[in-house]
Amino acid sequence: MPTIAKSLLPTASPAHTLRLILGDQLNPQHSWFATVRPDVVYVLMEMRQETDYVLHHAQKIIAIFAGMRALAQQLREAGHRVHYLAIDDPDNQQSLTDNLNALMTHYSVQVFEYQDPDEYRLDQQLQAFLAKPQVQASSPRGISASSSCVDSEHFYTQRHEVAELFTQRKQWLMETFYRHMRKRHRVLIDGADKPAGGQWNFDAENRKPWKGTPPEPPDLRPRHDHNALWATIQAAGVQSFGEAAASHFRWPVNRLEALQQLDHFITHALPHFGDYEDAMSRKAHRLFHSLLSFALNVKLLNPREVVGRVEAEWRAGRVELAAAEGFIRQVIGWREYVRGIYWAQMPGYDERNFFDHSTPLPPWFWTGDTRMNCLAASITASLHNAHAHHIQRLMVIGNFALLAGLDVQALHRWYLGVYIDAFEWVELPNTLGMSQFADGGLLATKPYVSSAAYIDRMSDYCKGCAYEKKQRLGESACPFNALYWDFYQRNADKLERNPRIGMAYRQLAKMPPEEVAALQAQAQQTRLRLDTL
Repeated sequence: MPTIAKSLLPTASPAHTLRLILGDQLNPQHSWFATVRPDVVYVLMEMRQETDYVLHHAQKIIAIFAGMRALAQQLREAGHRVHYLAIDDPDNQQSLTDNLNALMTHYSVQVFEYQDPDEYRLDQQLQAFLAKPQVQASSPRGISASSSCVDSEHFYTQRHEVAELFTQRKQWLMETFYRHMRKRHRVLIDGADKPAGGQWNFDAENRKPWKGTPPEPPDLRPRHDHNALWATIQAAGVQSFGEAAASHFRWPVNRLEALQQLDHFITHALPHFGDYEDAMSRKAHRLFHSLLSFALNVKLLNPREVVGRVEAEWRAGRVELAAAEGFIRQVIGWREYVRGIYWAQMPGYDERNFFDHSTPLPPWFWTGDTRMNCLAASITASLHNAHAHHIQRLMVIGNFALLAGLDVQALHRWYLGVYIDAFEWVELPNTLGMSQFADGGLLATKPYVSSAAYIDRMSDYCKGCAYEKKQRLGESACPFNALYWDFYQRNADKLERNPRIGMAYRQLAKMPPEEVAALQAQAQQTRLRLDTL
């Protein structure tokens, strides 16, 4: 871990340009860094503004700060001027704009430059800051400071491309966008815009449960000792939750480590990723997932190199097309798509609540202490690792939250805080749109809910659970079952005309009225005792 010296503002020499690097902009290959300019100062800031806007997982805070410090050291070693504000720096005002005001004055800055922020709140904060008169007169020598924003050079798309593609369309289907992206960037394309293998999507082939074989690949990620950094974070008064794991930290904090993790995934996990991408097991929390989302979202890796490597493996005959396509769809399709949804729908998307759900999150969201094995396993893994894969997030935790009517905004804040890869541009559409259907169907074509049957089919969670997976009524009945039918019954006015869920309503119609009433009563009792499930 590089040591970050305390800033000594009175001794620094002037600089023509100040360039801001945010905590999720850790790309050492950005064109900014191609030329060493002694009149340019790069600034990175550890701030309470960022640690405190929601309650974050300890590993998320450590990873971002460690990554920022590693990049600062790398830039210094390359000859760049770097001003680093550590969390305990006496000159750190803990606010982005307050720090920028001080630095622009101190360095007599003439030009302020920054990369496109990926979160709306930061974008608005910078826009408001730059609109203030004092920014234009930030230099004590009376030199006006101009500003410019540059691309982060990371995403395939610009912010508003998705909105432009779906102009005048009521529903923004990811599959439409995904095919557009495949054609535009010639990914898994043969001939004249024809999909490799003759079909665009192999999702139906990627739904196998994992029975223990093939074995989960070994975890070859490096181990870091971040005890000193963690002590600094705690001493600064930063609040967090989850296991810090500071003495054996496993997340990549520089590009070399991220590339090594990509290599490991390609060699050891990708061949089986497709078959088991939706599987869950208490015996293996990683299974064949890449765990590259953090490295991608802080821009240690570029999505083009990840997609290119995966496609090359298929073309070389080392992985099945279904595995390659399934992974590529997540990166070039889903990841770019939800970012476009985010920028098209903000501000206000974070306030959507189609079902008016408002039940507080049970306390076991912060402990994992519930008798429901599936939720205990998924939440405990999240708390221990700051990570859970997409099916655990969607079809276990999110599924239960939607069925139980949990507070959508509180759930959004929990997801944003608990996962190391969660930044609002990617987390918010996934939580409010995909998981909770809170946008009323803009993103998802139906609510993603299930009874215990789906969880049992895709996992080993139901074995040994305190609740009976096939039982609908009674003390030992799995809570998912009654909640599932009650969800459809109480939301019939909003959902029954949705053609994708017609079967559920046909089944409800066939049930005797007394059975429906019993299921509703069971669900009501379950919602009243969420804290003790």
